[in-house]
Amino acid sequence: MSYTNEQVAHLVEGTLDWETTFRMLSMPKDNSRFAQYLAALQAKVGFPDRIVLPLGPHLYIVQSARDKKWLIQCDCGHAFCGYKDNWKLHAAIYVRDTEAAMTEVYPALMAPDTRWQVYREYYCPSCGTMHDVEAPTPWYPVIHDFEPDIDTFYKEWVNLPLPERLD
Repeated sequence: MSYTNEQVAHLVEGTLDWETTFRMLSMPKDNSRFAQYLAALQAKVGFPDRIVLPLGPHLYIVQSARDKKWLIQCDCGHAFCGYKDNWKLHAAIYVRDTEAAMTEVYPALMAPDTRWQVYREYYCPSCGTMHDVEAPTPWYPVIHDFEPDIDTFYKEWVNLPLPERLD
């Protein structure tokens, strides 16, 4: 079953009615769905860079309109780094590593012991959007979530032309 660009845009915005949302998410995807999804995301952001792949609700791999490099970028247009790098190392980081900081999230007796676990919150340094939270042991390095195989994704899954890149 095919859906309109308007329905996909409403899905992205979270304003699509429940019956259509359920049907859309539970049925096999039609061939044009990813292109519609990218178009809806692109219409939502205010930057000219082409969205190649969404990484989260407000975080994307984009093709720079200026030099065609692939970057990780926020909704606000802030470019973190190249798409193969760990964007978290370029974010504003707040570490909840004290009892007082943890009790802002959990009731006092339910908060984790900060000798065993901390929270790392990763924010866009330009607009302040929180993009991720990790809950590792205090000594554990910053986690690089994944590096997607975009070439294979475009070639074998979505059958769209792969955006050119210079990197």
